[in-house]
Amino acid sequence: MAGVSLRNVVKSFGAVGVIHNASLEVEDGEFVVFVGPSGCGKSTLLRMIAGLEDVTGGEILIGGKQVNDVEPADRGIAMVFQSYALYPHMTVGQNLGFGLRMTGNPKADTEARVRRAAEILRISELMGRRPRQLSGGQRQRVAIGRAIVRQPQVFLFDEPLSNLDAELRVQMRVEISRLHKELGVTMFYVTHDQTEAMTLADKIVVLRAGNIEQIGKPLDLYGDPDSQFVAGFVGSPRMNFMAAEVIGSGGGGITLELPHQGGARLAMPLEGARPFEGTPVILGVRPEHFGRAGAGDCDITVTVDVAEHLGSTSFAYANTVKGEELVIERDPALHELGSDTLTVSISAARAYVFDAGGKRLR
Repeated sequence: MAGVSLRNVVKSFGAVGVIHNASLEVEDGEFVVFVGPSGCGKSTLLRMIAGLEDVTGGEILIGGKQVNDVEPADRGIAMVFQSYALYPHMTVGQNLGFGLRMTGNPKADTEARVRRAAEILRISELMGRRPRQLSGGQRQRVAIGRAIVRQPQVFLFDEPLSNLDAELRVQMRVEISRLHKELGVTMFYVTHDQTEAMTLADKIVVLRAGNIEQIGKPLDLYGDPDSQFVAGFVGSPRMNFMAAEVIGSGGGGITLELPHQGGARLAMPLEGARPFEGTPVILGVRPEHFGRAGAGDCDITVTVDVAEHLGSTSFAYANTVKGEELVIERDPALHELGSDTLTVSISAARAYVFDAGGKRLR
């Protein structure tokens, strides 16, 4: 097992920069998830740790040793890809042990490692089957088992659940989380699915256009985002954003007016520098933080387009007068979602303010 350090890592393809000065400290045994939209550089960063992409600048250390020029096979890592990449003519047992056999590992040790991996992943009864006789989830377990038998210091997962249906994704998330607890090794996991990130990670790294936007524990990122991008990306449904304008400053905060809400006003506490009066800002509210009318610091009225009732909760997909789209979570016991309009409250203590560039104002 080993910790991993990225120090000002840069990756360029010719004149095109893909990763920009990425720095990250990962402790031994942590589960780290790279998350972000398509094209943000998360898979490229993972491939650099694996040694499948050269590092243009900076350093990557595994277990305190710089590995920039170390071959992938000598880095003490094992990688699980989106594609299962199993040998169709081999049984599950043969697939699990193939890599060890190719390196000349003693037969008895190979068989012991294969048995152990099969027990961990609960696929012992599948050892005589071939890949075509397995479900998607079983194939992914075999792919993970092939990594386990190598006894790596670091596991790397590149969107391993993308080919599975929704139910299997949930099952495999649980399996991977259980695997991490049992093995206790450092794991990196790439996904564009923030639900996977929130449920699996000890630490989330949010990437945007090749830059690390924020690093933190899942609930820290959810409750204390540094930017509008992180606030909108972490959480499902995403945070709502509404145009606002500063109309007053003083007394430990600012007063906002919501021009698309008939001039509704909200006093927001701020500890740092306060924007001048007349400055446009963005107000953020999570779907579950809207209250009943009159229960917060200001009320807004929206037009409901669609209501989704999911049993334990309901969501109203609505619009403000000027067409700002909002998602509002409500208790299904309330019958107010049956109307065309809905009045809800906003509490300053549960709202966020961002400047025009998307930076959080605190």
